[in-house]
Amino acid sequence: MTSAKTGTRRFHRSALLGAVVATALGGGAILAACGTGGGTGGQDGTPGGPARLSVADSYIPLPPAGGMAAGYLTVRNDGGQDQLLKVTSPAADSVTMHRSTASTMEQVDSLDVPAHGALQLARGGTHLMIMGWQKAPVLGDELEFDLTFAKSGTISVKVPVKELTYRPGQS
Repeated sequence: MTSAKTGTRRFHRSALLGAVVATALGGGAILAACGTGGGTGGQDGTPGGPARLSVADSYIPLPPAGGMAAGYLTVRNDGGQDQLLKVTSPAADSVTMHRSTASTMEQVDSLDVPAHGALQLARGGTHLMIMGWQKAPVLGDELEFDLTFAKSGTISVKVPVKELTYRPGQS
């Protein structure tokens, strides 16, 4: 019986040692999978890596002569999170960012551009307010705007002046 007990102890020790080794190796594989290489996070810790921005559907409805105007556009982001900090234009003295609600309009200092998402500036919501025109815009003009982002720097875009009733995506 003594040899049977010794054999059982050796088996239990071997099984225990095997379980410990398997756990250590499995934990190492899990840690390797959670590392920074090849994941969706960037080296700076932002989800999705650096922002990859593009601008679409930009337009300014034709303003009344010399009056203030609104500007609309969509900032698409195929990368990590960013933030729109300011907008300027050589065609105007002032371009500010605003958010509209059902009853108010308030100026905001910045707008988030979500990772793998879009910031949409549209009628009835977030938009640009353009004041102090250097020259009154006319239908068909393309005005330059410089959009400055926290991480992506400045992007220049040409924004067309459209009819007052224009809506992107509609004929």
